[in-house]
Amino acid sequence: MSALGSDVVYEPTHLRTFLAVAQTLSFTQAARRLGLRQSTVSQHVRRLEDAAGRQLFSRDTHSVELTEDGEAMLGFARRILAVHEQATAFFSGTRVRGRLRFGASEDFVLTRLPEILEGFRYDHPEVDLELTVELSGTLHEQLAAGKLDLVLAKRLPQDPRGELVWRDDLVWIGAERLRLEPDRPVPLIVYPPPGITRVRALEVLERQGRDWRIVCTSGSLSGLIAAARAGLGVMAHSRRLIPPGLFRLPDRAGLPELGKVDFVLVHGHRRGLAEAAADALAAAVLAGGERLRRRSG
Repeated sequence: MSALGSDVVYEPTHLRTFLAVAQTLSFTQAARRLGLRQSTVSQHVRRLEDAAGRQLFSRDTHSVELTEDGEAMLGFARRILAVHEQATAFFSGTRVRGRLRFGASEDFVLTRLPEILEGFRYDHPEVDLELTVELSGTLHEQLAAGKLDLVLAKRLPQDPRGELVWRDDLVWIGAERLRLEPDRPVPLIVYPPPGITRVRALEVLERQGRDWRIVCTSGSLSGLIAAARAGLGVMAHSRRLIPPGLFRLPDRAGLPELGKVDFVLVHGHRRGLAEAAADALAAAVLAGGERLRRRSG
């Protein structure tokens, strides 16, 4: 149990229910996920709102949305629950251990994952991590085949799989000196299929009626970055994770908007030690995603 204020206590049970509603944007789906009655879910949310003195959801008969205060509570709730679980494990003498097969998309591995893993290793030194770095589509396939226990990967916003870590804009990036000729095909630097950013880039260019040609394909983000830095072409990439030495193309380049992309956590079906380790790493990734949102606004 943890407090954010001197007299206000936020019950972990209420916080878990709040997170389930925030993730599903549905009291009915949250109740099903938690194994509770819908009236109990509503009661937990109401008590949390009473404790906070703020409305956390705006809801009517058709929709449920987080309020601005609800968005703020997301980060607090995740941190409170993470600390609560650490304290429980410490004082009960139980330690998370075992082998965890974790898959992550390369753009996250090369940017934010090291600091998250450093903290995770400090808190859970007895977990042996087996890290797989792949395209998001491939990671989803390996998880479904039982080859991974937890995946952090991209998904398109309409895809229902996974727990949202953060949502970002996809943008066109390239070398600072790169100039596109409006009457020539757009030179594309892409992942091979089933890369999500590849699919999105081709879709929006086709919709705009813009000619394109693939000048470089690589299954490695390092290879794509090298090609982009060399000025070979443009690539679609998460706005918050733009690699050093590359820049977002200005609107005057005339390229169509790429829309949004979600980074999500998806759990496998193993139980026991692997499940406990996956839950612990998931909590660390969610906290890292919250820090990323706060830094980039």
